[in-house]
Amino acid sequence: MTGAEIMYAVGFFVGVFGAVFGVWKFFDSKIGAVRDDLALHKLHTAEHYVSKQGLRETTEQIMAAIGGVKDAVDNMTLRVDRIVENQSKPRASSRS
Repeated sequence: MTGAEIMYAVGFFVGVFGAVFGVWKFFDSKIGAVRDDLALHKLHTAEHYVSKQGLRETTEQIMAAIGGVKDAVDNMTLRVDRIVENQSKPRASSRS
């Protein structure tokens, strides 16, 4: 092989390598953009939506508060029943 043929062969392989490298960088940049978009979406989701654990804790707090209100209403009902019972009993008056 002559020097010119070697230079053509080397130039060909450098050109092929450059083309493959260019395609690689193109797809890598597209994948990087998708990766960045996914990271932004995950951050947005974490900031704006509740987690399962957070929802569970909030539900437990609400249910405990509702249980407290139920107990208070039950106690109020017992008090009202006692008042009504006391009013319906005839009072014995001592008349002399």
